[in-house]
Amino acid sequence: MARVLITGMSGTGKSSALERLATFGHRVVDTDDPGWREYHPYPHPSDEAHRGEWLWAEDRMTALLDEDDDRSLFVQGCVRNQGRWYDRFDAVVLLSAPLDVLLERVARRTTNPYGKTDVERAMIAADFAEVLPLLRAGCTHELDATRPLDDVVADLAALAR
Repeated sequence: MARVLITGMSGTGKSSALERLATFGHRVVDTDDPGWREYHPYPHPSDEAHRGEWLWAEDRMTALLDEDDDRSLFVQGCVRNQGRWYDRFDAVVLLSAPLDVLLERVARRTTNPYGKTDVERAMIAADFAEVLPLLRAGCTHELDATRPLDDVVADLAALAR
């Protein structure tokens, strides 16, 4: 069984890819779902966009990766402490797209309210500049998320084989 982390900025299609992978019988975990991450407020926020951060719930993530299942496991998320588990994944896949594509996608999506406000859009732009290079440095594979979803999902499934 392969373990694959799908990461990337908001709007790259991580959740959409995960949903599609589930229809093919893969085991999937969306760490945006309740219980997988915890909010940690900063004691002294620097501005409206930097008031705190979400981190994976360490005990729950460790327990997940300790489980043995005969199906491939795909986990999606993007949090600062995810690197702690990189060595537990067979692949760390970065989905990437230009900033204008990401902002357009989050503006029109109906499955997730994040990215609709000016503050959230500023946070996405800041993460694009500051976090994306870190994700790129830590990933084992990078996929162009501007391609059709079926193509991205086929590449992800191939990595699990």
